[in-house]
Amino acid sequence: MELPDTLSQVIDRLRQQGYTEDLNRHEDNPLWLNPDAYEVDEVYRFEGLTNPDDESILYALSSVHYQLKGVLVNGYGPSADADTAALEQRLHRWPVE
Repeated sequence: MELPDTLSQVIDRLRQQGYTEDLNRHEDNPLWLNPDAYEVDEVYRFEGLTNPDDESILYALSSVHYQLKGVLVNGYGPSADADTAALEQRLHRWPVE
């Protein structure tokens, strides 16, 4: 299967798979209140062909505790948001047994 090549195409595909929550930083977001309750299901990295500002990383996350699935987007390198990068370090990369 050919993978979509843009951030928006991947987000659309993930929404069709049930990743409907926007887990980017905003008030009352359970991810920011309890990141240990989430697991990383998939990671996508996008590189801008001509502009380093187009570099981003997309996480498909799920939480059994909150019974939800959603996406988190951040830049990487110089365009990364420091708070989001710190949060990313707390996410479970593999299922916890």
